[in-house]
Amino acid sequence: MRTVYEGEALAWLAAHGVLEGCSVITSLPDVSEVQLTFPAWKGWFREAAARVMASVPQDGVVLFFQTDIKVDGRWVDKGYLVSRAAEEAGMDTLFHRVVCRAPPGAVTHGRPGWSHLLAFSRGVRLDLSRSLPDVLPEAGATTWTRGMGRRACELACRFVLTHTATRTVVDPFCGHGTVLAVANHLGLAAVGVELSPKRVRKARNLTWQALVAAEAS
Repeated sequence: MRTVYEGEALAWLAAHGVLEGCSVITSLPDVSEVQLTFPAWKGWFREAAARVMASVPQDGVVLFFQTDIKVDGRWVDKGYLVSRAAEEAGMDTLFHRVVCRAPPGAVTHGRPGWSHLLAFSRGVRLDLSRSLPDVLPEAGATTWTRGMGRRACELACRFVLTHTATRTVVDPFCGHGTVLAVANHLGLAAVGVELSPKRVRKARNLTWQALVAAEAS
């Protein structure tokens, strides 16, 4: 099952309260994707992270896939921003993994060559016998530059499967729907929210097979 709603993510989350039976996998928008100044975006980012975390039930997890940015020669650590929001929300860190966007040792300009993948929960604890890699060497195929790669989505969805009893994945900033397609492929129901009508259409129709084909091309 896959349902994609057209709407503003934070308003949708506020209207639905705690999403029982669900875990959340998402990427919060970058400053270049919202109509805010940089200082205003930083405050919005933390508030958005807090709203997402408030929607997660005790037996669920929330995973954030975030890539740092550089603004006026300064490094903006999104991992720190979501970790700070989690601490304020009373959520524990389950892991902080690295997903490579460029080969190790490569020099990148602008955006860094790796992304954060962080997991938080109030009630879930790690089963160390079911550990997953701490460093993912490839993010995998995506349908746009801001999207979460297929392999990163698969690692996140498998974590939901192996460490929680929740069987629905929610992505309130779903973009083209990579998280949703991967969740469905692994047998999880998926719910997405997206403001852009064009992206909503893509998120409703994106398939695992299309992602695999993009990776092979």
